[in-house]
Parts: sequence; C-alpha cells; structure tokens
Amino acid sequence: MFKEFKGAYPVIITPMNSQEEIDWEGLKRNIEHFISEGVAGLVINGSTGEFVSLSKSERFKVVETAVAQIKGRIPLLVGTAAETTKEAIEYTQQAEAAGASGALLINSYYAHPKEEEIYEHFKAVAGAVNFPIMIYNNPFTSGVDISTETILRVGRDIHNITHVKESSGDIRKVRDISRQGKGFIKTFCGSDDLVLESFLVGATGWISVAGNAAPKLVTNLFEAAENNELEKAWELYDKILPLCRFIEESGKYVQIIKRVMDLKGLAGGPSRKPRLPLTPEEDAKLQGILESLFVIQK
Repeated sequence: MFKEFKGAYPVIITPMNSQEEIDWEGLKRNIEHFISEGVAGLVINGSTGEFVSLSKSERFKVVETAVAQIKGRIPLLVGTAAETTKEAIEYTQQAEAAGASGALLINSYYAHPKEEEIYEHFKAVAGAVNFPIMIYNNPFTSGVDISTETILRVGRDIHNITHVKESSGDIRKVRDISRQGKGFIKTFCGSDDLVLESFLVGATGWISVAGNAAPKLVTNLFEAAENNELEKAWELYDKILPLCRFIEESGKYVQIIKRVMDLKGLAGGPSRKPRLPLTPEEDAKLQGILESLFVIQK
C-alpha cells in the first residue's frame, strides 16, 4: 500500500505502567495523538520502543495493536531486529502478515558481523517477505558501521530493500548513498542532530526521536526543506536542535521520550530496568527545553 516512505516518522515508545507492564490502551491513545498531529508515518519496536526489553509475544502484540489502531491511515514501519537471521525473518514475516507497511531492519547487534555476513543477513530476511524493507546503519548500538558500498550493493541487488536509515553521524555517507543510490535506494536520517544537513544532501525522510515531543515541528521542518524554504527550515531546526542534542548526547533517549509523553499528558511510564529514570538535573533540563518549544507550559 505504502511503497514510498517519505517525511518525518516519529519512532515511538512502548508505554508502561508502574509495574513495567505494557499500557496497551496508552499505546493506542499515543498513536491516535500522532495521527491527529499530521505525522507522515510511525515506527514501532525500534530502539526507542525498547524492543530489546520486550518478549517475542509482546513485540508481536505491539505490531497487531498498532496496525489495528492505524487502520491504514499512515505508513507503519516495524523494527524487526534480532541477533539471528532466523529470528529476524520471523519478526519480519509477522509484521508483514499483520499488515504493517514495511520493516526497519538492523544487522546483528552482538555478533559484530562482517560486511558479507551483513549482506547475506539482509538478503535472507528481505527474501522471506514481499513488503518494503528499510535497512538500518547504527554503529553506536550494533557495533558495526556498514560501508557505503555494502549499503549500495544491498539496495541494488535486492528489490524490496528500498531505504536505509543512516545513523552513523557521517554526513558524507548520507550524501554518497543518496546520490549514488538514485533509482534503487533512498536515505532516511537517523541522527536527530544532523537532520537538516541530511535533507540538504538528499535524504527523503527522518526517523525522528524528537518527533515524539514536537510532531508538528518536525513535520514542518521536513516540508520547509522539501520546498526549498531554507530560511524557514533553519529557523525551525534552530528551535529543535537543543532537544535533538540532548537526546543524542544523553544516552537516555528512551527515558527522555517516556518523560516527554508523561509531561504532555500522554502515556509514558517507566522504562524496564536496568534503565533508570532521569536525574533531577536531567529532568529540569528537559522541561526547560520543552517549555522553549511550547510543548509544555511553565
């Protein structure tokens, strides 16, 4: 249904109650909130969604719940990462069968696979489904910085690998994949503090953590860049950069966004341990940033 992914996609949290159990009604409310704010699409079961802290049955149910709530109104990408290729295939097939629009797939994150192993992993998973796959390069969480050559090779060789989420922080990689991959693979920015730069060198979308806090602002930023309204785009970027930097530099992006959702009157809750809540100093800094964005009132 959604062959083309484009724009700012918030990667959402998995809300929980005080017992660290998933708040299923809260998840539905959050999804409805983002749709009402006009986001281009959503991502579930990503790193921000604590996928590594969820059981298999919980991950499956998150997909089923989100698909049922969205009802095809916007694209839904599902994180289907797993340490083994066999498990990644299972998660990806379940996402397709449930009715998701596509998968977001990273390489094994503990084995530190070599380039050929990464290629074969992506090829095997993509070959087991028919819907589009966005591969994911994030050396900070997976321990491997996939080469530009391998990303281009994957996109060229495998018809349903259509996009890459590029989170290495190397703007040259975004540039080279965007330009050299024309016609077979498109780039999404995965580094919140490099998003406008990524748009300017060819990225067509943004998997946005900050978009949880300010979904309209990130949407407007993408649209301004797409329409070549650069002065407006820089103005919006300057507004959201403090939040983007805080998210990228804190190491607590899950806790930050869960706290954001609570402060906005939506469903957030605690993260599963060992993640601990924000310190009072971190919380005060976050609230100051949100007040400057008019996300919350003083």
